[in-house]
Amino acid sequence: MTDEKDNNDHGAVPLEPFPTHRPESPFPPLYESLPEPQPAPPPEPGVVLPPVTNPNVPHDPPSDWIQTADAHDLAVTHAPARENALLALGRFAFPPGPPPDDEGLAARDRRWTTRAILTATVFLLIFNAVSPLNWSRQQVPGWLPQTVERLSTVWVEQLSLMRTDDPRQGLRDLWNAARDARFIGQEPAQGSTDSTVS
Repeated sequence: MTDEKDNNDHGAVPLEPFPTHRPESPFPPLYESLPEPQPAPPPEPGVVLPPVTNPNVPHDPPSDWIQTADAHDLAVTHAPARENALLALGRFAFPPGPPPDDEGLAARDRRWTTRAILTATVFLLIFNAVSPLNWSRQQVPGWLPQTVERLSTVWVEQLSLMRTDDPRQGLRDLWNAARDARFIGQEPAQGSTDSTVS
């Protein structure tokens, strides 16, 4: 086996750790390819608009500090934003009506109140159906309490098939358990069915 070092004495190219000559780069530096900077042209005189003055406000005195200056007196105009095409089309297709008067506002408030009361009534008739039944049992016997009791009994039996009374009964069981809870060594609550100490 021969090593490259062995051929150095016989005219071979000596090995160099780093090249000493770098060829010209095909990518010259950027500053060499840029054109010479040209002087900037003088600015063109712009159109000077006269200041907008309010005839009701006196002219400011020629001083640096103005005691009566108010920023709201300046006429500031902003460029209008571009309107959404869908909003413009909707306004064109369905133009807004006139603003409601006091009677229209009162009618709207009555409709909202009526819907809220009806929603709450239906919710309570479904998920708290035993309340009319308990109310009728606490009244003096008569035609109205007996009618409410009979209707409520049928209503509660029908709703028990759908188990709509389970949330109310679960909350009632939690309340009874919290009411009957006692510390260790304390007497059980009166009327409690569970005699064990919890």
